[in-house]
Amino acid sequence: MLTALTREVSEALGACELTHLTRAPIDIERARAQHAAYERALAVAGCQVERLTSDPTMPDAVFIEDSAVVFDEVAIVTRPGAASRRAETEAVAQALALYRPVKSIQTPGTVDGGDVLVVGRRLFVGRSTRTNDDAIAQMHQILAPFGYTVCAVPVRGCLHLKSAVTALTDNLLLANPEWIDKGLFSTFGFVDVDPLEPMAANALRIGERIIYPIVFPRTAERIAGHGLQLHTIDVSELAKAEGAVTCCSLIVNS
Repeated sequence: MLTALTREVSEALGACELTHLTRAPIDIERARAQHAAYERALAVAGCQVERLTSDPTMPDAVFIEDSAVVFDEVAIVTRPGAASRRAETEAVAQALALYRPVKSIQTPGTVDGGDVLVVGRRLFVGRSTRTNDDAIAQMHQILAPFGYTVCAVPVRGCLHLKSAVTALTDNLLLANPEWIDKGLFSTFGFVDVDPLEPMAANALRIGERIIYPIVFPRTAERIAGHGLQLHTIDVSELAKAEGAVTCCSLIVNS
């Protein structure tokens, strides 16, 4: 059984952290409707959805992916790179403790879950404005006994590694080649985003289904050309807060 942990949209979402985007007004009710549609897509993909609460002190809490990384053997609770987001992790740690042993990244390490791409037993961790080498070393120490390898990947031009590259299958990645060094992923095949859609590299794979933003039709066509099943949804309000489809859930194989 798959469980998808999500978190409700805070009424303070408009006060979210922003790094690469200019602040624009966010329609909270529309964002909540889009988030509900996203949760329905998770359910269609076979997930039991468990939504955690939020509050006005946590504008970014809907982006629950940044609070933890979940493996079959353990869950690692992060220490987000933005200090304003560190209060988000306590409730997530409590929820994950029902499913996994929980380890936590310690100071001075900082890491956002959006910087962590897991493909099989290989971990690619973005070295970004939110994730540092100390946290990457801690993740290696936690995961090495379980047979995972950890590779640091410099991130440029975007917020998180998974803004630049995500997995479509065990062997095929979706990427913006302008934002990563594809040579670090040399054993994988690639679908490059359409040049007119630079933000299109974030896709959420659940089994054989790909949940994907409807606003990137050119790249969607490229993905579908590989025989993959797409479920497109509108996350345009969440995108104003630098959110994407992987950001809004933690998938637990329970």
